Amino acid sequence: MVAEVLAYFSETTEEYVRRRHGELQARGLTNEKIFARLAEELPARRVAAPELSARQLRRIVYG
Repeated sequence: MVAEVLAYFSETTEEYVRRRHGELQARGLTNEKIFARLAEELPARRVAAPELSARQLRRIVYG
């Protein structure tokens, strides 16, 4: 369990965005809703990510 917590907190912004995108997409959310949610979640992380636009988030996920 400790390893899981450490892995969660050591994720880069890009890793977090890709993982959460996959999780939210699996729940049936559309990209529009996913990117809006990610934009809300990122500042609340332990080490807050810089503010990213929907376009920047899309580029992280799709390259």
